[in-house]
Amino acid sequence: MPRLDVDIEYLGDQLKALLKIPSPSGFTDTITHAVVDELQRLGVEPEVTRRGAIRAKLKGRAKDPSRALIAHLDTLGAQVKFLKPNGRLELVPIGNWSARFAEGARCTIFTEAGAYRGSILPLKASGHTYADEIDTQPTGWPYVEVRVDALVRDVPDLNRLGFHVGDVVAIDPETEFLENGFIVSRHLDDKAGVAILLATLKAVIDSGKKPAVDTWWIFSIAEEVGVGASAVLPHDVAAMVTIDNGTTAPGQASDEFGVTIAMADQTGPFDYHLTHELIRLARDNDIRHQRDVFRYYRSDSASAIEAGVDVRTALVTFGIDASHGYERIHMHALRSLAELMTAYVTSPIDIKRDAKAVGSIEGFPHQPIEPAEPDIEPGEQLPAEG
Repeated sequence: MPRLDVDIEYLGDQLKALLKIPSPSGFTDTITHAVVDELQRLGVEPEVTRRGAIRAKLKGRAKDPSRALIAHLDTLGAQVKFLKPNGRLELVPIGNWSARFAEGARCTIFTEAGAYRGSILPLKASGHTYADEIDTQPTGWPYVEVRVDALVRDVPDLNRLGFHVGDVVAIDPETEFLENGFIVSRHLDDKAGVAILLATLKAVIDSGKKPAVDTWWIFSIAEEVGVGASAVLPHDVAAMVTIDNGTTAPGQASDEFGVTIAMADQTGPFDYHLTHELIRLARDNDIRHQRDVFRYYRSDSASAIEAGVDVRTALVTFGIDASHGYERIHMHALRSLAELMTAYVTSPIDIKRDAKAVGSIEGFPHQPIEPAEPDIEPGEQLPAEG
């Protein structure tokens, strides 16, 4: 099926709104309410799990084998580890990210008494006091602290204001949408993926087309801490496409433009047939794309497989520079991904046998193993060099 028109202005507006909502893993209730409200506004009635993961279904032309698209609502953040004698706060990270990117960040500390603002600073933050020592101190979470924007000079002051070990700290996104299409912000992983899911859903609804099969839009809440899709995937889903970031860096094929299709991550190869179906759809719909392999990366796909779900999984990504830091993406990738997802949702099922969890070998697919056609015929002269 051809790709559908995607409302780019809507996609951008949703991303802006999502980035304004603090949602470190473990502190996602507010963003769950916001996304549910938007799904209902689009005319879809979602289901919400006990902890706040969301799933919403569009009925298809057939019921099985159903599909799912997934992105995660949670982001990186921190928690208070220790109330320091100087009235400042020691932190531990939520998710896997470097304290190097925390230095200088503005943040909000959520206490039982209410929210406070603050800054994350290195222990030696004043050049006028420490001179060159500010450049030679180590990098790491034990070497940064939160300066709370309140009158706190010691632990009793912190206790008086309601600070406790375990309080959640949300890092300001510091978002910029540039006229040339670049978007710079923290937490684009994976709020850009959530915005893509919402824009894909809107495009399908606006087109009046039905998905090929029942299709679930899923929003997980604990991907950054490894839980992800492990407890939210409906039992009848046969194929799940994860939308997340792809790391642009030296030695990687990911790009900030077009769709980056992951072939494998640290948990191993993604499903051969589903991945190549997405490659074919991108090629047939003239959607710019590239393939990549991620060595230090896992996603909602990994959490589903590790939870024992027998589901085909694939990962499609928007290229992101400085992942888990101060990130940058481009709207071209977001649009391309949403267009690819509309083509996927409306395309016919390749492996109809997947409608049954277990069955005979009949209809089970084959992977190509035949020798490739030779580039030259036997006896043909090789072209001269140069």
